[in-house]
Amino acid sequence: SEEFGLKDYYIGAGCICQSVWNYQNGLDALYGISDIDFVYYDSGDLSYEAENRTVERIRGRFSHLPVSLDVKNQARVHLWYRGYFGYDLKPYDSLESAIDSWPTTASAVGVRMKQGKFIVYAPYGLNDLFGQIIRANKVQITKETYEQKCKKWMERWNSLTIIEW
Repeated sequence: SEEFGLKDYYIGAGCICQSVWNYQNGLDALYGISDIDFVYYDSGDLSYEAENRTVERIRGRFSHLPVSLDVKNQARVHLWYRGYFGYDLKPYDSLESAIDSWPTTASAVGVRMKQGKFIVYAPYGLNDLFGQIIRANKVQITKETYEQKCKKWMERWNSLTIIEW
């Protein structure tokens, strides 16, 4: 993160839990992974332009990867959330508060490297992730969005256990 001038960052959400499921099911490491979520928190400049400069630096640095990076400043998600999802989002006050609201308990996970060691932030623990259990984290997600996510994931990983809304 120092390379990009970021205090903190996480790689998180789907790419983490899907990597685990792929390993557990003997699938190719990248099977079903559409992107890598790279999240950071910078409340100092909430402009699109500032975020876009960071996005371009990070994507440029990792352009050799076979999967694209979805880079987002979690401090400014509330500015575009309503237009994309149709309802308001309270501004996050930290990177961790953003992860706290991610759609499922299995995917509410962030991982980063610090001084050669993995730092894991998993507010709901790791049991659902490793147990292949999909449970709604109702902090922010709607029932409709949750059910769409479950359907999409079950088509790719039929070993998952879905907990109804």
